Amino acid sequence: MLFRMKERRKSIMQSEQLNLLQSSVSKPLAERMRPQSLDEFIGQDDVIGESSMIKKEIMNDQIPSMILWGPPGCGKTTLINIISMMTNTELYKLSAISAGVKEIKEILKIGANNQDLGVRTILFIDEIHRLNKSQQDVLLEDVEKGNIILIGATTENPSFEINRALLSRMRVVVFKPLTQEMICKILTKALNTDEKLVLTNVKFSNDSLMEIAAASGGDARSALNILEATVNHYSGDDFSNKKITPENIRKLFSDNVMVYDKKSDQHYQAISALHKSMRNSDPDAAVYWLARMLEAGEDPLYIARRLIRFASEDIGLACNNAIQIAVAVFQAVHFIGMPECAVNLTQAVIYFSLLPKSNSLYNAYEKAKEVAKNTSDIPVPLHLRNASTELMAELKYGEGYKYAHDYDNGITDMICLPEQLVDSIFYNPISAGDEKSFKEKLESIKNYKKGII
Repeated sequence: MLFRMKERRKSIMQSEQLNLLQSSVSKPLAERMRPQSLDEFIGQDDVIGESSMIKKEIMNDQIPSMILWGPPGCGKTTLINIISMMTNTELYKLSAISAGVKEIKEILKIGANNQDLGVRTILFIDEIHRLNKSQQDVLLEDVEKGNIILIGATTENPSFEINRALLSRMRVVVFKPLTQEMICKILTKALNTDEKLVLTNVKFSNDSLMEIAAASGGDARSALNILEATVNHYSGDDFSNKKITPENIRKLFSDNVMVYDKKSDQHYQAISALHKSMRNSDPDAAVYWLARMLEAGEDPLYIARRLIRFASEDIGLACNNAIQIAVAVFQAVHFIGMPECAVNLTQAVIYFSLLPKSNSLYNAYEKAKEVAKNTSDIPVPLHLRNASTELMAELKYGEGYKYAHDYDNGITDMICLPEQLVDSIFYNPISAGDEKSFKEKLESIKNYKKGII
């Protein structure tokens, strides 16, 4: 009887272990490979490296409120879990997409009660940039008092999405996309240690792992999903004597969408990179950033509009027909659309990169704008006013005005700025490109006016 009871107990234990194993391997590979300690963490050495501030705070059990800002799949959520395991805290998780003020207040109440008992509470809010103003305001007092340690994760620039009051109470920690080498290291570890993958005996060449890493765009979760899908697809085939190749990967994921969100910070950073590459007369970089945006699904008309701006802001009178070309390209893009219009945009981007540059128009307006803001109380000089009624004429509106067409060379000595600003200069042309002739013309006009006076 005792023997049978022992056998039964052993059978139950084996069954429980099998169920536990089956439950574990049924999870997605990305979840199975999630690091459980800082030692297992790959990448983000600036954030959690040996001499980093956060690692010291974890080891000393002194975690501040902070926002973890970085692209998807770079380790933000993983770090939260590790912090919870390695510190004397209670962790509560919310998603800003589904959580309301009620749910937030409930956890804040728990945090306040825990504080009275000497227990610290971490409130982790994923996608924290999606919280509206009222939700963010609810958090202020409890973060200020230390009732909770607020940790948010976001893929968006927090200075755009988080209100200043809340942002000032938190530290912003920047996560970087994982490099292809780091992604390959994660994939290799999964192939060597994950029980389910090991059993399939599917092998990968180094080039195929680099192919997955490149397709993932620095997102470890995406890379592991691609790896798992590839293994599932080929595990039934006879791959015992050969390895998965880059061609195998491309065959499965030929329509893989590049990592790019038209509503995210990446959108603004990419157009900034294009703009600055053209400004720096670097056609290769400019056409690369153009391709990055177009192939990721960016609206070509958006890029065309930015080129119109660039034509005036960074080329201006150095090539006076640049704006005409930009407008023509906009029309071409509007007429034919993608993918054909890519070559029209390429023509403009490379042409603008090679043109002489001048920001004198941009500077002229910016200087005038600042002066205009500070002198809005200065009235328009009487001789420049339009006397459209008898009363205006009696008040000497227009008196002293000189009609330029009635004078030699169409130029008079009339002062057109207010008396207080008479010596102001806003437009300073450069001596390059077409603007050189405008500079000479302006100097000639000024000298002519001096001769008149």
